[in-house]
Amino acid sequence: MDPASDGPPTGPGDREGGPAVPDDLPAVAPQLRELRRRTGLTLEAAAARARMSPAHLSRLETGRRQPSLPMLLGLARTYGATVSELLGESAAAPDPIVRGGGTGAREADGWTYWQAGGSGRGMQALRVHVPYGRSQGELVRVHPGEEWLHVLKGRLRLHLGEAEHLLEEGDSAHFDSLTPHRIAAARPGGTELLFVHTLLQSALGGLCLGGDRPRPTF
Repeated sequence: MDPASDGPPTGPGDREGGPAVPDDLPAVAPQLRELRRRTGLTLEAAAARARMSPAHLSRLETGRRQPSLPMLLGLARTYGATVSELLGESAAAPDPIVRGGGTGAREADGWTYWQAGGSGRGMQALRVHVPYGRSQGELVRVHPGEEWLHVLKGRLRLHLGEAEHLLEEGDSAHFDSLTPHRIAAARPGGTELLFVHTLLQSALGGLCLGGDRPRPTF
């Protein structure tokens, strides 16, 4: 059971928390209580994960102490949230529409990319032109996540593990990115495709669409 109070604070020199709440800082107490209850953690369990005493976490949740930035970071990790959420800030809703002429093409080593999805999402969506004859000898990719691609124009050569597939216009592929994979245009003129990748890794430069040279990220 969550204590409503845990006795008077130990003063400005409180070993774990520092000063009492100043008037000009946002109150985080309501968000702290809500996020902890949402995650199903008891006061004791949450305090243990955040490496503080239950008494001090109670002071934060009742607004009698203001967390320092390191504490905010620790609590955000504990609850799987962001510091902005702890501060009660609402992020602007991302625009669901990506206009065809809104973002210019980006090119690297002959590969051309157009953004086809919004930023800050769990998936990356691109329209890609794969040039002919520029993918020979490039590294096979293996990384967490899933990939989906759809051939818009041309013919695509897709290597998945030991198998090789030829995809014609209108064909699609959906596979686990832990399967070793590589793609290449199968005939002169190159191939144009739609490409979606789940972002389950921190470095975006290692997406499957290329070899050693870094690819543009969006």
